[in-house]
Amino acid sequence: MAETPKRAGLLELFYVFAKISALTIGGGYVMFPLMIREVAETRKWLTEEELVDYFALGQSVPGIIAMNTATLVGYRKRGIPGAVFAAAGMAAPSLVVILLIAAFLTPCFDHPAVKKAFAGIRAAVVAMLLMAVWQVGKKSINTVSKGVIAAVSCIAIVGFQLNPVLMICAGALLGFLLFKKEAENG
Repeated sequence: MAETPKRAGLLELFYVFAKISALTIGGGYVMFPLMIREVAETRKWLTEEELVDYFALGQSVPGIIAMNTATLVGYRKRGIPGAVFAAAGMAAPSLVVILLIAAFLTPCFDHPAVKKAFAGIRAAVVAMLLMAVWQVGKKSINTVSKGVIAAVSCIAIVGFQLNPVLMICAGALLGFLLFKKEAENG
């Protein structure tokens, strides 16, 4: 028997997404593993599959992936107020940090120690990106046909510089045509 999704409070939505935003460096792909842990595993607001779908939709529309995903989760849990609180939570830590950096740290960017620190941060962010790719991939690419769509899309985008939006649309069309039974059963 499926577990009933837990109702989220507005302040809880704000707190969860503020925590995710505050604890990660590198954007939506880096935040995604923490979103899975907080939203799907710990709070059980959504399943991992639903969160992967929201993340894909968040990437497919204009804007910041993490913000779009947080807004979708908030809307799903509490409607428009939930969307506002989740989005505000996602934005708050970044706003504070950017204001502090602009006010106090801009002169330090050329210091050798700061440059070395950023080199280490970039390397760690690559690991987080790979983790996000792995987590999305293991939930999304579970058949040969889905693997082929992913591989062809990657080759088209990287090798032939095709527009990623075109690949998303092509993936949506192929999914509609190929996975009708899966959608009906799931």
